Amino acid sequence: MSEPGLTQHLANALAAMSGWELIAVVLGVAYLLLAVRESLWCWYAAFVGTAISLYLFWQVGLVMESALQIYYLAMAVYGWWQWQQSSGGVSDEAGQRPISRWTLRQHTVAISAVLALSAISGNLLTAYTNAAMPYLDSFTTWGAILTTWMVARKVLENWIYWLVIDGASIYLYIDRELYLFSALFAVYLVIVVAGFWQWLHHYRATAS
Repeated sequence: MSEPGLTQHLANALAAMSGWELIAVVLGVAYLLLAVRESLWCWYAAFVGTAISLYLFWQVGLVMESALQIYYLAMAVYGWWQWQQSSGGVSDEAGQRPISRWTLRQHTVAISAVLALSAISGNLLTAYTNAAMPYLDSFTTWGAILTTWMVARKVLENWIYWLVIDGASIYLYIDRELYLFSALFAVYLVIVVAGFWQWLHHYRATAS
């Protein structure tokens, strides 16, 4: 789609946007900005925004994305609880779980698992459902499952994983004509970069 055409579609989507969709978009941005600041309030925003998104994705046939929202609801509760816990008896200056990093082996295992699960579920969706873009939908779903768990555990590299997943999600949403969500994820990419540098600075400050 040409840039003028995409711009017009985005303008039309904004004009037709429902109140619930607007709330979901605002809460999505709020969640990420609060997560960058390591605020527990990010999980409240995540829970409400996710409940709304679950309905919206189901309406446009994104089966795996819909299932992902159910997981997000559970992770909003888990993340809220985890961020209040210390790790190995150690906590940061706010009394919360400190930022940690994964080893190369952990990343290798995690990425391999996401790719394998994406191939399996993509094949099953192709064979037994009418799901849209089943392999890409599967990749963004399994990748988001892993990365959301990394956020809950305060693993620094979660921001790098989100760069890949959010970039793929933008293409997926444009294909499904979910232009507001694609615009939201474009904003996410900017916030994700800022989040990585802020968490990295905090990690180095507390590790020194």
